Amino acid sequence: MNVDRVLLAAPRGFCAGVEMAIKALAWMVRTFDPPVYCYHEIVHNQIVVGRFEQLGVVFVDDISEVPVGRPIMLSAHGSAPEVVEAARKQGGYVVNAVCPLVTKVHHEVRVRASKGYQIVYIGHEGHEEAVGTMAVAPEAIHLVEYREDVALLPQFASPTALLAQTTLSHRDWSGILEQVRSKFPDVWTPGRSDLCFATTNRQSALAQIAEQCDVVIVIGSANSSNTRALEKLAQTSGAPQVFRVNTADELPADLSGTVGVTAGASAPEELVSEVIQRLAPSLGVTEVSITTEDEYFPPPRELRELLSAIETAASVSLGAHYDGRSGHTDREVAASDVLEALT
Repeated sequence: MNVDRVLLAAPRGFCAGVEMAIKALAWMVRTFDPPVYCYHEIVHNQIVVGRFEQLGVVFVDDISEVPVGRPIMLSAHGSAPEVVEAARKQGGYVVNAVCPLVTKVHHEVRVRASKGYQIVYIGHEGHEEAVGTMAVAPEAIHLVEYREDVALLPQFASPTALLAQTTLSHRDWSGILEQVRSKFPDVWTPGRSDLCFATTNRQSALAQIAEQCDVVIVIGSANSSNTRALEKLAQTSGAPQVFRVNTADELPADLSGTVGVTAGASAPEELVSEVIQRLAPSLGVTEVSITTEDEYFPPPRELRELLSAIETAASVSLGAHYDGRSGHTDREVAASDVLEALT
């Protein structure tokens, strides 16, 4: 390689929802004897999933695959109501690691449907988040993935609402939004966008550097919606070459000039470090930051209650006074560090 310099986009990598989900599954692994089961991949990243599989986590696509009484975690992408109910009946202990932003969309679907709205939902066919969201009110929700899909919708007699998968590209969302508003002028939209702030931030950071780069490297897995959105954005933002890679081993050997690097919201920072090490820029690395993210999502309620019970029991058995406050410092520990510690 003959790379001159690397422009490193910030923010990049793990978002608050992914941080929460990974740390929650790590707590499950530490608390229960294997196997621990997880409904769908905890997040869409091969490295993260493989790391947990090595620790005895079994990822399933059907709750019926879980032996009765085993602990179950539900993934960050959100699950259909019937899946949550089946897990509670099947599992010995169930922790729902759904991202709070996805929960917000589920709530909006439930409320709008109860008020008689027909809901136009922008999302990717078959994506776990879209499947789970549509199952909240299947009789009232209609999936559109492309602008052309809007024309195929009927003219609803009832009021119309517009909601979206949280990990969409902002450009994809805005284009379909125009089509929907043209067809349904009185369409209801939420006061705050459904698009994940982390997804938007990562796209904005990449847009800041893409035109200055000879090559853009997007780190993340092919089944990650927000990673593919970053890849598409790079391709339309002026970069002559764009590569999506899972690991540094997938980098082409003939890269040169200025290389931009970013990572999808499910990609750990260790992969970024490995990519930069492989690129070995002769003029070093410049991080280009557009904002600082300080959002934090605490562990799921079920897990907080479990950890509190464990701490109470430990304190009592040791004869210590327990004041009801948790002793673990979840917020102060990064999920990437947790992953490395697990190995």
